[in-house]
Amino acid sequence: MKREKFSSRLGFILISAGCAIGLGNVWRFPYIVGKYGGASFVLIYLLFLAILGLPIMVMEFSVGRASQCSAALSFDRLEPKGTKWHWYKWGAMAGNYLLMMFYTTVAGWMVNYFFKMLRGDFVGLDANGVSGVWGEMLSHPASMAFFMILSVLICFGIVGLGLQKGVEKITKVMMVALLILMLILAVRAVTLPGAMAGLKFYLYPDFHKMAEYGVGEVIFAAMGQAFFTLSLGIGALAIFGSYIGKERSLTGEAVFVTALDTFVALLAGLIIFPSCFAYGVNPGEGSSLLFLTLPNVFNEMAGGQLWGALFFLFMIFASFSTVIAVFENIVCFAIDLTGCSRKKAVLINLVVIILLSMPCILGFNVWSSFAPLGSILDLEDFIVSNNLLPLGSLVYLLFCTSRYGWGWKNFTAEADTGNGLKFPKWARFYLSFLLPLVVLFIFVQGYIAKFA
Repeated sequence: MKREKFSSRLGFILISAGCAIGLGNVWRFPYIVGKYGGASFVLIYLLFLAILGLPIMVMEFSVGRASQCSAALSFDRLEPKGTKWHWYKWGAMAGNYLLMMFYTTVAGWMVNYFFKMLRGDFVGLDANGVSGVWGEMLSHPASMAFFMILSVLICFGIVGLGLQKGVEKITKVMMVALLILMLILAVRAVTLPGAMAGLKFYLYPDFHKMAEYGVGEVIFAAMGQAFFTLSLGIGALAIFGSYIGKERSLTGEAVFVTALDTFVALLAGLIIFPSCFAYGVNPGEGSSLLFLTLPNVFNEMAGGQLWGALFFLFMIFASFSTVIAVFENIVCFAIDLTGCSRKKAVLINLVVIILLSMPCILGFNVWSSFAPLGSILDLEDFIVSNNLLPLGSLVYLLFCTSRYGWGWKNFTAEADTGNGLKFPKWARFYLSFLLPLVVLFIFVQGYIAKFA
């Protein structure tokens, strides 16, 4: 069966960016920028993005395009005879399923809060009232399951339509809508009375903050964010490499995807900090920012019900773009491994994902006594973010640079095929010997930060 391709270069860039753009862009990136020194931190972050995230993204795209299949078979096709690189297919598959075991629940939260904002559920509530709405949602598994299942049905429905008619067509619209919504919200935020204090906190280069926290901590924060922001290591981006032609070199395409991911992350800060400072609300990070802090901010704002609904609509697009991308990868695993039809792969995985997502939901209520790392969601997130992403990235890195794998020559030949930016040949020593050590350092530091 002939492999379907993207109908346009824009589709490839927007969908790859949609996969990378996720909740970390909104609930973590702006917070750590403000915390660690504004623009001075952003410069360090951009450096690490270029030397850490970008090369591994080019490798994932290259493995996908050269093999013309998902991670289920890509290593089988490209590895030297007799080697065992293909064993990692199970790690990549586990990463995608585990990510969806909690991400679908969080996507459901976005849909739920969008409707809450539209209905005016937060109007007239104080901080305790807003907190009560959040607590009540988490205590009702049936309601959470409903919105999780709704999100899964919508996203698998889009994947079921096919690559061009479903995934590409609808994700392009969602990503354009996401960017327009963000720009509208950012303009509204920066024009609020008192917004300048938030802008100063967010973007003013403050080297004193870097000295206060210590250069080592700041560098590791920048390194970690640059590494995790692009969702590398589980083949979620490699699949899109398999859907593009040879007209463009892959380094240039990866630069566009990375730039779009960074633009969204920076724009999120332009929405959050001016709004919080304008109304004297402390901007934290994590789920409390989205579900506790911002509803309080929108309550204070003129027309806050509308602005809040638009904000959570943008969050739906951000979360759905990632879910659709990973679902596409999961469906292609099934097609590549078994030869089944897309429709059959969608129907089977739809049921599987719904069942696998239930422990995360029950972890906040019925199974709340089982809390190994805080909650079942935290455990699932830890397995993916602190283990499968760094170790998977290490596999792609070694596979593309080692003569015992696909090898540097094959990798750069694939990456450089087509017009556009070429992969730097001088980077071979750094990528072969230094970057693997950096990735291992991030992996170990993740454990130290979690348990020490």
